[in-house]
Amino acid sequence: MSGEGYNVIVIISDTFRYDLLRGRFEVKPGVYARTPSLDRLAEDGVFFTRAYHASFPTVPNRHDLMTGRFTFTYSDWAPLPRDEPVIQEVLRKKGYTTMMIADTPHILKDGYHYDRGFSGWVWIRGQENDRYRTDPLEVELPCKPEKLRNVETTVQHMRNNALRRFEEDWIPARTATEAIRWLEGNHDRRFMLYVDFFDPHEPWDPPRWYVDMYDPGYEGEEVVYPAYGPCSYLTEEELRHCRAMYAGEASLVDRWVGRIVEKVEELGLWDRTALFFTSDHGFYLGEHGLIGKSIIMGGYHGLTPLYEEVAHVPLILRLPDGLNAKMESDALVQTPDITATILELTGAVKGFPAEGESLMRIVRGEEWTRDLAVSSPSIIRGVRAGLRATITSGRWSLILAPEGRPEVEKAEYTVIVDGEPRVLKPFGKVQTELYDLERDPRQSVNVLEEHKEVAVKLRDAFLNMLKRLGTDERYIKPWRRCKGLE
Repeated sequence: MSGEGYNVIVIISDTFRYDLLRGRFEVKPGVYARTPSLDRLAEDGVFFTRAYHASFPTVPNRHDLMTGRFTFTYSDWAPLPRDEPVIQEVLRKKGYTTMMIADTPHILKDGYHYDRGFSGWVWIRGQENDRYRTDPLEVELPCKPEKLRNVETTVQHMRNNALRRFEEDWIPARTATEAIRWLEGNHDRRFMLYVDFFDPHEPWDPPRWYVDMYDPGYEGEEVVYPAYGPCSYLTEEELRHCRAMYAGEASLVDRWVGRIVEKVEELGLWDRTALFFTSDHGFYLGEHGLIGKSIIMGGYHGLTPLYEEVAHVPLILRLPDGLNAKMESDALVQTPDITATILELTGAVKGFPAEGESLMRIVRGEEWTRDLAVSSPSIIRGVRAGLRATITSGRWSLILAPEGRPEVEKAEYTVIVDGEPRVLKPFGKVQTELYDLERDPRQSVNVLEEHKEVAVKLRDAFLNMLKRLGTDERYIKPWRRCKGLE
């Protein structure tokens, strides 16, 4: 079933929560997000119900995807290293035409060079803080500035997109349209097409009718780019509307991903093309009392635990017709496994240092040996800002907090976030937490004291993983002593 020489399409949608699929994301009582295109894709392919990101957040996740490695063990939010093998370059040298179409600014601007190795690339301009448009000069904010993560970024995004009129003018539509045109011109060759949507990342600004699908008649402030942290600064109505704007943007992405899938069908490509859909992470929208995915608020920056709403991601693999299996798998899988699967489907396995495992083993019914998934920010900067890793295995989710030196943990650093200096420090109490996902899927009851032996076993498995990956001992050492386990 492995085949060789199949085309590959990889679609990533930033900040797309796993529970958006199959109508499980509740905007408000009785109202759920709609993703009909992706739900159909899941029915027609392999739907992995327990997929987790590895390296967090945006840029490190793309680093994982292009290298097939768990890059949080040796890298950080940084430009793509010039000397590191990447899947798109390996396939290009094998005779593939490799194309990137992306509107995610962080992987392309400021010398980050995630276009390296592609035969061609197109940057769809205008997302977030992309320095794209300089007019109109005056922009009216949709809410009080203190509620925004960054006023300048919000203004830049609004300025970039001030001339939109029709749905086709919105960035997801422009990105998908570029991908469709590329497929029309290149479908007769072996190819890898990488499509990177930044939505439904903030600022949330889908066409009005997408928001009205979920929260019609709302007349309050629209907090389109909320400050990350405790959500207590939002009223109940504002938080509900944030969920509606987020769901609306996800439905917009769903529609335009569906257009790409339709074009694959129209061009008769399913006999020789595999398509992946996934995300880099999720987002808190009131769960655990938080909004965002970290702390970026009031001049501070810190890390939050990576609970299910952020660590758990969607993953769909639609295989070529000759290989296609319509199935659902609850195996623990991670982003580097996508890369390993691409290598098998294209026959490019030899010599590429991927650390993931091919998902085709699951499709073939072979034993899947991964018994834990690790999701983590970079571990190379030491124990600061509330660093924690999430280890998921079977029914358990362990939020692991390393025991740093008190003087280091309490130290405050100044870092640049969103172009502004912010104090880097832990937020709230940083502790190890253990949750029973079968009994407590919302992770509301920490059962560490009752099941400490489970936590120790998972911590040891994490240490073994780090050693197996060749992680520098300097980065492993802090994890040998963890809060609440000694």
